[in-house]
Amino acid sequence: MSDADRSGDARGDLDLIQAWRAGDQGAATALVARHAPAVARFVASAGEHADVDEVVQDTFVRAFGAIDSFRADSSLRTWLFTIARRLLLDRHRAVRRRGERVAISEGDAATEFDALDGMVADETQQRLRRAVDRLSPKQREVFTLRVTEGLTYKDIADVAGTTEGAARVHYHNAVRAIKEFLDD
Repeated sequence: MSDADRSGDARGDLDLIQAWRAGDQGAATALVARHAPAVARFVASAGEHADVDEVVQDTFVRAFGAIDSFRADSSLRTWLFTIARRLLLDRHRAVRRRGERVAISEGDAATEFDALDGMVADETQQRLRRAVDRLSPKQREVFTLRVTEGLTYKDIADVAGTTEGAARVHYHNAVRAIKEFLDD
């Protein structure tokens, strides 16, 4: 996506936010339709498959409840990813407090590469999934945001709660680890 397309999307988001604030419920529906699939992919890539829809819904409830705090320093999608990430962290903390174990199976990585399905043969795709599954959670998050969602390092840093430089390092290390795994 070109910078012009991104700025057009951002302008469209701001227009929809303004329309929603003015009482146009259709604008809220349009925002959800525009961004829910990406938020769902992000949530699934974090290993949350059972309650993806619930987390996506909670993300938009929180976003619409706090829309006045959206300053447009980043894109709306980046802001939504940040909200979803915080919700996921809260859910994982709650699970740990209850003493439950979070089991992540090899199948959990399956949705991370929906965009690559048509490009990668089944055997290579399975190897790639295993390689990504071996990454640290932070590397997997950064890699997914960069490859699947096409976010800039600045936006990734905002979502992941890190610096732009650290996001670059995590991505570089993830790519290197995946390449080493695939070369074996």
